[in-house]
Amino acid sequence: MALKYLIEKEFKQMMRNKILPIIFLILPIAIINVIPRIATQEIKNLKFSVVDNDHSPLSQRLVLKITASMYFNLVGVFPSYEKALATIESCEADIIVEIEPDFEKNLVTTGTANVFIAGNAVNGMKGAMGTSYLVQIIADYAAQLRDEEGLNGTQTLVAGYNVAPRFLYNSTLDYKLYMIPALMAMLLVLLVAFLPALNIVGEKEKGTIEQINVTPVGRTEFILSKLIPYAAVGIFLLSFAMLLSKAIHGFVPAGSIGAIYVFAIAFCLVVASLGLIISNYSNTTQQAALTMFFFIMIFMLMSGLLTPVASMPQWAQTLTLINPMRYFMETMRTLYLKDAGLGELLPQLWRLCLMATVLWVWAIVSYRKKS
Repeated sequence: MALKYLIEKEFKQMMRNKILPIIFLILPIAIINVIPRIATQEIKNLKFSVVDNDHSPLSQRLVLKITASMYFNLVGVFPSYEKALATIESCEADIIVEIEPDFEKNLVTTGTANVFIAGNAVNGMKGAMGTSYLVQIIADYAAQLRDEEGLNGTQTLVAGYNVAPRFLYNSTLDYKLYMIPALMAMLLVLLVAFLPALNIVGEKEKGTIEQINVTPVGRTEFILSKLIPYAAVGIFLLSFAMLLSKAIHGFVPAGSIGAIYVFAIAFCLVVASLGLIISNYSNTTQQAALTMFFFIMIFMLMSGLLTPVASMPQWAQTLTLINPMRYFMETMRTLYLKDAGLGELLPQLWRLCLMATVLWVWAIVSYRKKS
């Protein structure tokens, strides 16, 4: 019975705070609507300079085809490579495309021609992605010429087999679909972990914790009264984010929605327990906030949010095994992009449940009643 009233007290305290209800509504909207549009690894609006040494209809058509792409903007056509290189050095262009002198003649007579591509590697990802886009455009251009003019250009046949790429789970290669499930995990960490970290230490500073300490309320009941409300808030935020994802992006889970909620409950218990542990050991709100900020940054950077875990050094991959956000983020992406069920994700679920149990017990033990 005491637990019921303590939980009711926590919810009333949340509602009395004029900022928290607004944050619960505004933050999911900002994260689901805005961040997927700007936190993307797609490279667009690349600037390129052209050195056309042929000035033939086919070379001009190639330039027009590149310009028509949504990825490239033409800076200008230059008479020499040195002048085009000056646009790279002045940061006016990112890539140089140089067309050989006998481009059209070689295409007609031999079916092959050379196009030189030079990318600015100061930004390695931008240079590599831009070069890759250009290679694809030029290959597509060669295939068009082969079909239209009967030229023996670049073939799509390799060793007698027709190579046709097939993109599973995200056929449109839309980076937003990859980011949205991960951002839902980030949303839970930002609120469900941060708020409990400020809860008990805030009551210490106000002196209201003494009113609880002189009551017969046990440590287990007290910690549960802190965990349950924030876990409930986390489930509400996740549900709201999922509705926003469907309404704004038309993106719904391909897998089991029930499995999402099972993992969400376990993950909320993990991060809320961690927040309470930090609050128990902290003496000031500032100390708790800085400590929680440290953990949140580590969780995000080592979860696969932006950098795949498989591309990290081996020692970093080993450290991610104790990162609960890694398992929840992998689960969310799997359930959203693949038709997976709970049974396929049991290893991640057991790890989260183990972490939740250990941290919950730690939160109870670390709370000291002082009368």
